[in-house]
Amino acid sequence: MHIPCRKILEYVFRSGRIVGTSCSAQGKATVFKIALLGAGRIGAIHGRNIAAHPAMSLKYIVDPVETAAMKLASLLGAEIATIDQVLADDEIAGVVIASSTTTHLDYCLAASRAGKAIWCEKPLDLDLQRLRAELDNLRPSSDRLLLGFQRRFDPNFRALHQRLVAGEVGVVETIQITSHDPAPPPVDYIKVSGGLFKDMTIHDFDIARWLLGDDVIEVYATASNLVDPAIGEAGDVDTAKIVLRTAAGRLCVISNTRRSGYGYDQRVEVYGAKGRLAVGNMTETTLEAWTEKGMAADRFENFFLTRYASAYAAEADHFADILAGAAKPLVGVADGEAALALAVAAAESARSGQPVRI
Repeated sequence: MHIPCRKILEYVFRSGRIVGTSCSAQGKATVFKIALLGAGRIGAIHGRNIAAHPAMSLKYIVDPVETAAMKLASLLGAEIATIDQVLADDEIAGVVIASSTTTHLDYCLAASRAGKAIWCEKPLDLDLQRLRAELDNLRPSSDRLLLGFQRRFDPNFRALHQRLVAGEVGVVETIQITSHDPAPPPVDYIKVSGGLFKDMTIHDFDIARWLLGDDVIEVYATASNLVDPAIGEAGDVDTAKIVLRTAAGRLCVISNTRRSGYGYDQRVEVYGAKGRLAVGNMTETTLEAWTEKGMAADRFENFFLTRYASAYAAEADHFADILAGAAKPLVGVADGEAALALAVAAAESARSGQPVRI
């Protein structure tokens, strides 16, 4: 399928996005057909962004829950299919894996064998040893496998990273990452999530690696059940503090809780030899009230899907660039393995009470 390049340029001008496409001499641009695996809440976000994208077209939706698949397919104008149909269809250029975590690695391997480009939600797997055993089988797709650490695509975090790399505050010395959810997820989700470190902190591990610019060699974590006793009964923790140490002695402290009580708290502070760079929280509006009582602002964004809406859209743009051969994944298999290794080490440290060497 092709659409006029003029239409893409109009879209880019209106949206402010940067979209890599390949235009022919006749003024046509390739539109890549995509299959979405998973029709849950994150699948719905990716599906909408793909369906609205000028360089991609959503052809199939795959989900074992037929009602969820039908509802999303009807909304986005896609067809319901099986994974075998998707992999056998030569028109499908890429797959977006937003299914349950236990399916991620198997779907990645199958899509890789079928020659499809892949955009997979984190983590690649819950079992680090199993993931490492399959790395050679994923390697042929390494240049076309994007891992869904969406925070790297957030415009605020990207600006921080760019200014850090430019040397604005000198060499990084310490980092503070605050990642507090507004409320815990259902316990049924906790039971299949892989635990706090693999499900929630793994995003912070990826951001820490990205900003530190040095290999993490030691992890110390301590954790408690302070939010919901049912989470502890399910074998997990809900509150944690983690310290990362790099080969150069740089330190990163990560603060996690499943309940903030005041909104979705997402902050990063980087301290260097010449100063500080920081990203604060997003509020629902920029409205402020000044009265005799003082200043009051609107509340923080209260859900990750709204807080990172622009990041998910930027991820879709990047996947389109990967499909067009105009870019390689900004975050991929090696990053997924490294973040999962930190999650495993943190869980071990929390159990033993001792630092764990990487």
